[in-house]
Amino acid sequence: MTMQVLDARRDTSGGYKVDVSRGERVGRVSSEWFSRPDDERFLSLSDLARTVRERSERSRTRVVDSALIHVEANRQDAERLALMLPGAEAPVAPTHWSFGQLAGLVGAPAAYLRQLPAPLAAINLQYGLTSNRVEQIKTFEIEDGRVELRAVTGPDYGRIFDHELVEAVQRIAGNGTGDTRWKVPGVLDWSTGIYNPNVDISKETTTLYASDRDVFLFLVDDLNPIQAGRLPDGSPDLFFRGFYCWNSEVGAKTLGMASFYLRAVCQNRNLWGVEDFEEISIRHSKYAASRFAHEAAPALLNFAESSPAPFINGIKAARERIVARNDEDRTDFLRRRGFSKAETGKIIDTVLSEEGRPPESIFDFVQGITAVARSKTHQDARLDMEAKAKKLMDRAA
Repeated sequence: MTMQVLDARRDTSGGYKVDVSRGERVGRVSSEWFSRPDDERFLSLSDLARTVRERSERSRTRVVDSALIHVEANRQDAERLALMLPGAEAPVAPTHWSFGQLAGLVGAPAAYLRQLPAPLAAINLQYGLTSNRVEQIKTFEIEDGRVELRAVTGPDYGRIFDHELVEAVQRIAGNGTGDTRWKVPGVLDWSTGIYNPNVDISKETTTLYASDRDVFLFLVDDLNPIQAGRLPDGSPDLFFRGFYCWNSEVGAKTLGMASFYLRAVCQNRNLWGVEDFEEISIRHSKYAASRFAHEAAPALLNFAESSPAPFINGIKAARERIVARNDEDRTDFLRRRGFSKAETGKIIDTVLSEEGRPPESIFDFVQGITAVARSKTHQDARLDMEAKAKKLMDRAA
């Protein structure tokens, strides 16, 4: 890989010509992008960190005996319900989320309780708390004009705060706006196949999100392309490094992160041409905070600072490893790995169509498999096929 080759690949706009017909398409970031209202979108990591840190600073946690919680409801206000916790000076109002958690802990159907007038819902909840086999619960309350109950969990719930994850990302990504290698991604121009990393960060383009329940962030190193082999026309096959991570300090999600190489991000924030996808998650169990400190945070730092050489070498090895030299070899290779006769035909035809020749190397077969997987309408079938492709790639490396 040389800078001369990469510069020749650059468009006058400062973008890079990429081939997104290869690799996997990952839609997780796009799902987040579609579902977030403006007030959950942030333009920098510092703004995001400040918001979630201030929220945590106004919050408090305590473990209380469930039988000592008193459920209050006023017949004059059939929609409002509050909880008086032992030792508290004022009642706390459950959020929609914490109400569902509380109902779940006492074995009551939350959807049904929400349909009842508050006094009737209170009677059911009070009975559940009094007879609850879980003798203690952990509350997570916030002072914001009034005291709200953000979460209700078991006493051994291991909370990892949202700001802890964001601050871990800040240590490698700064503000996430280009002051380090890591930044909010650019946009692929479908009409030209040019991926432009230089796009203004706005509410429409940002990939930094937080709600009252969770945080999600996606960043890329898209000003430093990596060449891993060449395309059929002889031009370089370019990749960028990327990662996304998520957390919920109120128990709506695990903590997790995914790292990968990708060829482009489109306007809808779909990830295209993804290779070498790795994901880890940590449940909020008793030792979750320790696992975050000793596993997740170092894994993020290692990926950010690691050399792409193993990835490049893995691609090279897969390209060079010839496993089929005729039609019979190709069919046998795929059928022995669990692909149906129909799938085998589609994979071979796809490579022939896209590469101008039938598959011969491990890399050829992997690209054909992932291309066919993208056409699967059922997620389970797609993921199963992509897992087979990854297994093939891992063995070649």
